[in-house]
Amino acid sequence: MRLLARRLLLPGLTTLALTATGCSSAPHTAATDAAAPATLAPAGDGTSQQLDVAAAPQGTPTPAAVSRAGGKGRTEQSSLKVASYDQASGRAVIAKAPQGPAPSSSPSKKPEPGKKPDPGKSPEADKPVAVGDVIASAPAPGAPNGLLAKVTEVIGKTDRGTEVKTASTTLASVLNDDKADGKVPVDPASVTVEPLMKGVTFSYAKSGGVKFGPEGAKLPLGNLRLDVNAAVDTAPDAPASAGASVSGFVQLAPQVEFSYDGTPGGGSGPRGAFLGMSGDWSSQWKLQGRAAASTGAPKRIPFAKLHSAPVIQVGPVPVVVNLDLTCYVQVEADGRVTLDVQQDVKGDFKIGGSYALGKGWTPVSQSNVKSTPVTATVTATGKVKGALGAEASVGLYGAVGVSADFAPYLRGEADAKASASSDGKTSLSGAWALYGGFDLSGNLHLQLSLFGTPLFERKIPLGALNREWALASGQAGR
Repeated sequence: MRLLARRLLLPGLTTLALTATGCSSAPHTAATDAAAPATLAPAGDGTSQQLDVAAAPQGTPTPAAVSRAGGKGRTEQSSLKVASYDQASGRAVIAKAPQGPAPSSSPSKKPEPGKKPDPGKSPEADKPVAVGDVIASAPAPGAPNGLLAKVTEVIGKTDRGTEVKTASTTLASVLNDDKADGKVPVDPASVTVEPLMKGVTFSYAKSGGVKFGPEGAKLPLGNLRLDVNAAVDTAPDAPASAGASVSGFVQLAPQVEFSYDGTPGGGSGPRGAFLGMSGDWSSQWKLQGRAAASTGAPKRIPFAKLHSAPVIQVGPVPVVVNLDLTCYVQVEADGRVTLDVQQDVKGDFKIGGSYALGKGWTPVSQSNVKSTPVTATVTATGKVKGALGAEASVGLYGAVGVSADFAPYLRGEADAKASASSDGKTSLSGAWALYGGFDLSGNLHLQLSLFGTPLFERKIPLGALNREWALASGQAGR
């Protein structure tokens, strides 16, 4: 096992080095030609409401939302909960949620002139569910990713509540003709991290003064950070002095972007929708030593998996968003390479899918990356390419909607030894060249039909996006 781990870490080391130099000192922005998130159109019949989009309250159970059959298309927050759910049979038990502390006793405010009053919660919302009702629930027993389902049959009363049969449905059945548009930061405390190699630590800082991990005290609020400090395998015949290691960190401040426009548009389903993930990205990597990588397909070594299932409150409806991120290093080389690379990278990213009635789903992928001056030394007989990247996915209620792979990289070519800095300082011995860049690819998935939009036949690719720029090059004797 130890030998296997060393073999995996070695390619990871080279990849990290490559990624660290994968950005030039000037900012580079890239985006697919896809349209930006669909613009929400004004309501045509005056019945649509603009719903708030915010993080669900923490520390108390999130109430389920119920859309009653024949209830004039209005969804309301209820005091019902999903007591249990069996995914195989679609059966659920719906019960009364325990009553929490009474709402604030402050006097109610009168609605502002010209503004619709808050519909509040009517007695209908707390009635037992019936056939045709739609339930939207935060994570519950048997439904770790929440539940969005329509009642197809009421089986009967049990000592735990009302047992029902359910079938899958869409957000359009609970959001109806309303509109919503917002961004919700992901609480870093809700992120679970699975280290995939030794030497990985996790830190975060959140509002309320909560800090976690050795670097938590240094982080801006809302940021999470992964630090890596690990030995990496070296070439089989490399001397002891050529020992390799990788160190550095990735820092993220992810947020969910969600929009929905259900105003009537002359067709079935919503007029527009958007689901995506965006945020700030920064990393600092240092790779030193002799790394060995064989020819053939690039070697990818994941070093940590991150998962979060934030509940965002869209009006009365709890919407469960599932986020997954796998950070990795990747290397491909055709010879034995000694690397000494260090770089700071900062930028932002955005991935998602945008829907517009009549146009269907289009991908949205953007990134703006810049870096401090690159310092790299490469000794090789051939070529090497390394990347520090992340595989990301965003979905609803446990179903993947968008997947993307973002990998800043460094590519080097040398027949002897090359030392270079993107600020102009070089030390040359032989022909050499260094390039920075990034690759961005991914797909929109069928599960985006959860919005109530038409199902598409196959995955829609984000489109392979690549940007590369020269960092430095030279010839011996120049």
